[in-house]
Amino acid sequence: MQEKSLLLQKINISKMNIAIILAAGSGTRMGTKTPKQFIEVEGKTLMEYSIAAFELNANIDEIAVVTKEEYFPLVQSFVEKNGFKKVRKLLKGGKERYDSSLAAINAYENDDDCLFLHDCVRAGVSQNIIDVCARALENYDGVEVGVEPTDTVVSIDEDGCIVDIPVRSMLRNAQTPQCFRRGTIKKAFEIALQDPNFKATDDCGVVHKYLPEVKIFVAKGEQSNFKITFQEDIERFRKMILERN
Repeated sequence: MQEKSLLLQKINISKMNIAIILAAGSGTRMGTKTPKQFIEVEGKTLMEYSIAAFELNANIDEIAVVTKEEYFPLVQSFVEKNGFKKVRKLLKGGKERYDSSLAAINAYENDDDCLFLHDCVRAGVSQNIIDVCARALENYDGVEVGVEPTDTVVSIDEDGCIVDIPVRSMLRNAQTPQCFRRGTIKKAFEIALQDPNFKATDDCGVVHKYLPEVKIFVAKGEQSNFKITFQEDIERFRKMILERN
């Protein structure tokens, strides 16, 4: 089986907002043996910080964690230690990021459910970001989170020469969660997987390419919602947590 229930499922066919914590990566760029989602900062792992953000938010009805099966007992221990009530599924992640997204999509049946697909290592996600995404999903079938780049972005050719300098105010650095009605993201992947040239990309990229008629709203992100990738990012996150406390 690709999932393991932690709590009894709700017997409810109404629409739910479901946070999907994507935590199946190995985190090789961090240069540690421990996957970065399990690195502790001020007494809690990055995974615990991410789950806690969605647990706290009133717009979120349920949480599923996608990770490697060998980590199921560890994640369950986090759930019990923190008293997380909304975590109801552990899902087995795959080799590619999109395998983990598909595991979450296939774990649910109601096409009206809204899936908030979130990188576990964006442990600084705020209540405001989750709230904004939830509100946007009332009007859109897809929602991205993004921040305006602080540097000028240039487009280059194969020789490394500038061919275009896009207007920075019209660009965004993508963050997560990336949010969709289940029926929308499910349909996009069904089409994508029939394409022999399909390449792994983020979930918004799949919807944008294979369901171009779907408008994806870009909600305002925050610099604190950065992706923890390198050792220096850990210290940046630690400083942020200490300042919050």
